[in-house]
Amino acid sequence: DDWMVSWLVGWLCSKRTIRSTLREIKMAELKTQLNDGNVAAFLNSVENEKKRADSIAILNLMQEVTGEEPKMWGSSIVGFGSYHYKYESGREGDWFTVGFSPRKQSLTLYIMSGFAQYDLLMGKLGKHKTGKSCLYIKKMEDVDQNILRELIRQSVKHIKKTNEAN
Repeated sequence: DDWMVSWLVGWLCSKRTIRSTLREIKMAELKTQLNDGNVAAFLNSVENEKKRADSIAILNLMQEVTGEEPKMWGSSIVGFGSYHYKYESGREGDWFTVGFSPRKQSLTLYIMSGFAQYDLLMGKLGKHKTGKSCLYIKKMEDVDQNILRELIRQSVKHIKKTNEAN
């Protein structure tokens, strides 16, 4: 009887371990992936007219700077270009070079190189907030379009240069 209880406990533990491992693997999968979503339909679904117009302006600006066609990444990010990354941990994947999303609170621009090396540009940009790789603006009139264009240009150049070596 003891060996059966032991076996059953071991079996249950192994099942639980397998389930939790599968759950961890699922969580580790990147949810924001390149897909064939319709960019125009996504932007046309933005309810706020001003935010929709600003989103189209950002789309045109990023397309001009990158020379890339816009693509949907996940359900709510418009990305331009892509690069392959690989961390020291071994985790790797593909990501957009630059992108944006018309979020409820603000327009979120994804500047993948971060902002540390762009102090001069950031000081001239206008009204904004930043996260690690996110630039938050309320509306396009709040920022200098030429400075924004240069920030995007330099970021794209930096991402391409640093990922050539990988």
